[in-house]
This record gives sequence, C-alpha cells and structure tokens, in this order.
Amino acid sequence: MIQKLKSYDFTLMITPILLAMFGIVMIYSASMVIAVVEGHESSHYLVKQIQWFSMAMVGFIFTSIFPYRYYQKLMKLIILIIVVLLVGVLFFGNEVNGSKSWFNFGFISMQPAEFAKLGLIMYLASVYSKKQAYINEFNRGVLPPLILTAIVLGLIISQPDIGTAAIIFMIACSVIFSSGIRFKHLTILVLVGLALVAFAIPSMVTDERIARFDGAYQPFEDPQDDGYHLIQSYLAIGVGGLTGEGLGQSVQKLGYLLEPHTDFIMAVIAEELGFVGVIIVVGMLSVIVLRGLFISKKCSDSFGALLAIGISSMIGIQAFINLGAISGILPITGVPLPFVSYGGSSLLVMMISMGIINNIAKTNKQKEQQPVPVNTKEEPETNVFKNRGGKTWVR
Repeated sequence: MIQKLKSYDFTLMITPILLAMFGIVMIYSASMVIAVVEGHESSHYLVKQIQWFSMAMVGFIFTSIFPYRYYQKLMKLIILIIVVLLVGVLFFGNEVNGSKSWFNFGFISMQPAEFAKLGLIMYLASVYSKKQAYINEFNRGVLPPLILTAIVLGLIISQPDIGTAAIIFMIACSVIFSSGIRFKHLTILVLVGLALVAFAIPSMVTDERIARFDGAYQPFEDPQDDGYHLIQSYLAIGVGGLTGEGLGQSVQKLGYLLEPHTDFIMAVIAEELGFVGVIIVVGMLSVIVLRGLFISKKCSDSFGALLAIGISSMIGIQAFINLGAISGILPITGVPLPFVSYGGSSLLVMMISMGIINNIAKTNKQKEQQPVPVNTKEEPETNVFKNRGGKTWVR
C-alpha cells in the first residue's frame, strides 16, 4: 500500500487541493455581500462550493486509481455522452445572460461545455496516439478527428459560449501540434482555421461583443459603461499593493466589481492579499501546468503523453484568459480561474483531470521500477511519435 502511494506525484496531489481550498476561502470572502443582496445567507456560495469540492475530491481519488488506458475503451461512450449533453442544453438548458450553457436541476447546476473540454482531450489523445504509424498522411492520419472537434465547437458556439469555444480550440491545437503532424499539414490547418474565423466573424459580431473589446482596450473612453468593470478591477489591483488590505477587507466586492467570486476573483485576491497573494496563486498554477508537461515528457506511451499535454494546456490556457481579462490584456469572456473561482462544473473537471495526470505519473513510475528483462533480439519500437520530417523518435 505504501509503495503504491509512493508512485503518485505528490506535487500534483497536494498543489491542486491546496489551491482549491484557498479558492473556497476567497469565494467566501468575495461572495458574502452578493449572497446577502441576492436574499441568501452570507455563506450561501461557500456551502455550495464546499459541496462541489467534496464531489471533486471523490472524482480526484477515483481517477487517480482508475487506469487511464481504459478511457480508450470507453471513448465511444464518452463522446456520445458529451454530444448528447451539448445538444440537450440547446433545447432544455437554462438561459443565463443570453446563453444556454447550463442544465439547472434545482438542487444543482451543470455546464456541459466544461466536461466537453476534458472529453475532447481524451478523444484527440486517443485517436492521434493510434494514428502515429501514419500521422504524416493528412487525409488518413490528421483529418478524421477534426470533424468531431468541429462539431463540438459548433455546438458550443451555438449556445453561444465563445470563450469556452476559444479555449477548446486552443486545447485541440496544442494536442494536434504535439501529436507530431508535419509542418505542411499544420500550416494548412492554420490557414483553414483563419479562413473559417474570418467567415464566421460577421455573424458573431454583436454590439455586446464590440463593447467588450472597447471595455478592454479603451476602458476610460466610457468609464461608466463599457469600461466600468475593468476600471474597478484596476482599482482593486492598485489598492492591494504589495501585501493587500487584509483578508475580507476588499471594498470593490461591495457591489462595484462584476462577479467578484467568479470571473474577477483574482482582483479580490489582489486587493485583499496584494501582489504576494497573486504571485502565490500564479505560482501554484504554473507548478501544476509545468509538472503536467514534465509528466507528459516522461510518459512511456503516446496516449498518456498527449492526454497530459492536453490537460496541462487546458489549465494554462484557461488561467491565461482569466488573468488577461482582469488585467485588460484580453476582453472579458466569463472564463473562471482554474481551481479558485466559484463554479462546481469547472472545479469537478479540474480535479478529475488532476486525478488522471496522477494516474499517468503513477503508471509510468511503476513501469520504470519494473526490472528490464534481458533480450538479445531487436524488437521493433511500436510506441513512438512521428516527427514532422517523417522520421520517428522514441519516448
């Protein structure tokens, strides 16, 4: 039992749990006033996030134990469930802020797009790991998985949820790029992607989305409307200074800052805990991403490697978009900060993902510890990646 526990990656066990627990504290601090204004107890969002954290820990423990290679056998079922959920939410979903992205079951709400992120990572990792022998053939090795990817993106854009669709698109790009496709094929995909974006832009442009860009890059042109929320974020970050005003002492959360417990929770952290608090959170997120990439490099099979790359990319991309929004680098898109922001679906998916990476690390470490049998015969290497020049390299 002790030997099995030693096989896990303790960095990727402890860091996400500590970050999620820190998030629970900050959610309570950021949401007390909003909860009361909405007619709830001050601990309303705290209690709900603790409930989700408990479910997330169950998912984390289960996926840490469950052999990750079995996901390949369950892939058809996983994809079917994801597509059914994404289609179902368009017809039966609860509309919030003009977007049908949620199932509301009364006692619990669920966002299918969050689970679609992880499901699509599994699918792309599984398919491209099986196509390594002919990854340099575009029609046979590269194109087929992109059809389902386009369907998933189309369903999410239809909600509409442009922020999540953008994240999934970038995650898919990271997995596809890491699979070893040729630069020629990669260039074709980029050009096709740019053409599709250019074609879709006219139908996606609305006054609200234009206002988000104006608010991000010209906030002081309209400080009472388009730029209001970013300016409040700037005030929170500026007031915090080096060490902050103290836990629970944020002023901006008192009705000034938009969604202080979700999208803008980092602004509250900056105000209450200062630059020190921000560095700690960013540092922990960086550790998770870099450790995940390190595990992918050490992984002995292509499915596990691509799966770890996809999960690490998901966390890194989502964190960058969230932090970019509160700092004015990117428009506000409603993307939560991984592990920290309020949101049960996001936390559940993140902790399940951490369990999967831990299982990859455990499996790889146990394989490394096994004695290598003496074999004088040369055996062909079947678990290799193709590079973009057509040659193979062994992990």
